[in-house]
Amino acid sequence: MTAAAPEVTRRIGLSLGADLCWPIAYRKILERLDLRIPAADGTVRFQVEDVTIEPFDLQKRVGYDLVIDRLTHWYFPTREWIKKSVIMDDLYVFNNPWSVQSMEKHSTYCAMMKLGLPVPRTWLLPPKSYEPRDDLAVTLRRYARLFDLADVARDLGYPLFMKPYDGGGWRGVSRIEDDDSLRAAYDGSGKFVMHLQQGVEAHDRFVRCVGLGPQTRAVLYDPGAPSHDRYTVERDFVGSGDARTIRDTTLTINAFFGWDFNSCEVLRSGGQWVPIDFANPCPDSQVTSLHYHFPWLIKANIRWSIFCAATQRKMRVNLDWQPFFDACRPGMTPEEKIRACGAIAEACFETDRFVEFCDAHLADLDQVADDFFGSQAAREAVHAKVASLYPDPEIEEFTHLFFDRIQAARRQEPPGSVPILAS
Repeated sequence: MTAAAPEVTRRIGLSLGADLCWPIAYRKILERLDLRIPAADGTVRFQVEDVTIEPFDLQKRVGYDLVIDRLTHWYFPTREWIKKSVIMDDLYVFNNPWSVQSMEKHSTYCAMMKLGLPVPRTWLLPPKSYEPRDDLAVTLRRYARLFDLADVARDLGYPLFMKPYDGGGWRGVSRIEDDDSLRAAYDGSGKFVMHLQQGVEAHDRFVRCVGLGPQTRAVLYDPGAPSHDRYTVERDFVGSGDARTIRDTTLTINAFFGWDFNSCEVLRSGGQWVPIDFANPCPDSQVTSLHYHFPWLIKANIRWSIFCAATQRKMRVNLDWQPFFDACRPGMTPEEKIRACGAIAEACFETDRFVEFCDAHLADLDQVADDFFGSQAAREAVHAKVASLYPDPEIEEFTHLFFDRIQAARRQEPPGSVPILAS
């Protein structure tokens, strides 16, 4: 008689800020799946816990196999705990923390320009004002060259966008139409170091593509709409060739910088996809923004986290950019370069192995998730998030709006109808 395989537990930590809705959905669906996955060391089970904030001994081993990180981009003690845990305890975490810390918008623009992607021309501007320091006056007197801001604008051509070099949540972004608005925006920028970037006026599509591991979701995006309507619910808005380019662009950026979870904004201008904003590791995951697309995000999150935890995927602590640069040979078009880099990215994310894993062990996920998103428990999760953001008179209205859009997604994208990798 063969002995039963021992049960082993993979612990998944949720490092959270103000998130409410997606952790509820993530936990409830995993509970309903009740996974038992065979592995070399036994039958793998999963336990999900919130990561707490507390003092920690650098030599004390953490108890997690994987952490879904939603906090370290702004809460430094947790960031340092995660960095310690990756180095000393082989923790796998969504998004390389050193990359998140160091790769602001400026560095990502430079890297993708170097690869040959058609990023709009961009200048960096010294700050308008400075924090007072003992040696500030002498430093500026010796090294700060006077410049004519309008000359920079004329080199780029109006319209322009002025935005902080490190970005973040549309903070400090201004559309610049002329010299007067340029001066006003710069005068109001204070101590921020700013970018001045060419506007891409003649575009017919604005797409935001979310990447989670090798999974991508391209959404037609309306940046001028209220926050709950920016992610539109339109479908089939690009052809298969364009969809492949958007996917390759998103995965290239994510693999290049070691990001499991990131979003990439691209504009289609003259038939070419132009990346304009793509350093967004740990993007918005709330139902109040994603609504129709929320079920996709939860399922993508479950697939990638379970795959990484079950297979004990190793973190890429040191990023190797050279293969991407080597793939972009002189004479190649931007489309050829992004296709070559996309193949490298697919290998980084182990796409084929991931799909095989999902087919073998997560075949029930679509149906289980669909059942949950039609339930009262799902509506309560939506309500909890809405109640934390909206005034009392609007809570029921927006709870109904977002839950209704989730039901539309269930009708239009029934279980098994959407490929694992793209939609």
